[in-house]
Amino acid sequence: MINMKNNIQTIREYREKMNEIILNADNKNIKRFFAIDSNVYEEGALDKKTKELIGLVASTVLRCNDCIFYHLDQCIKEKVTPDELYESLSIALIVGGSITIPHIRYIFELLEGMSFGK
Repeated sequence: MINMKNNIQTIREYREKMNEIILNADNKNIKRFFAIDSNVYEEGALDKKTKELIGLVASTVLRCNDCIFYHLDQCIKEKVTPDELYESLSIALIVGGSITIPHIRYIFELLEGMSFGK
């Protein structure tokens, strides 16, 4: 089995480094997109936790492991409960079908390294 704790930190560092490189390219449209992406998850009519769960569901249905990692990491920061997470994943599964199962496995593997629910 992969040491997920080390892997999680490596993924976080990689995302941060690459986002910095991308933003340093100083392209106005890329910067605008990144800003919109950040702003849409801010507190509004829906709280941040709900928005991150929606992001996680969408990422699971779209089968994007990089997006799944990001939204799962944010869900943990927003103190999503196990019941909230599992209920959201059941929505992803029903919407996305059985093809999402490998990505749900990935989520559970990540959770082991994130000390979720402990």
